[in-house]
Amino acid sequence: MINRIVKMEFHPEKVTAFRELFSQQQLLIRHFPGCLHLELWEHPASGNTWFTFSQWESEAALEKYRQSNLFRETWAATKVLFNAKPAAWTVNKAVSL
Repeated sequence: MINRIVKMEFHPEKVTAFRELFSQQQLLIRHFPGCLHLELWEHPASGNTWFTFSQWESEAALEKYRQSNLFRETWAATKVLFNAKPAAWTVNKAVSL
């Protein structure tokens, strides 16, 4: 399993459009083969910075999603709302000591 975090910053006047788009697409993404979990997180102090946290069965499952029409259409509609370049990380949960 892999964990993926994507940071996105939007033009303040386009945050509502992003939230509506996410609301429309979230179930399709959650039900995409290999997606185990999807959350949307807000950075409340900024008002226009958002993160997605997702879990995938494998890098291959994530890559299959990234090559899908669902991703291409969703990303095309999302990226026109950005006011900064997005950043993405694949991360592992730290082992508790």
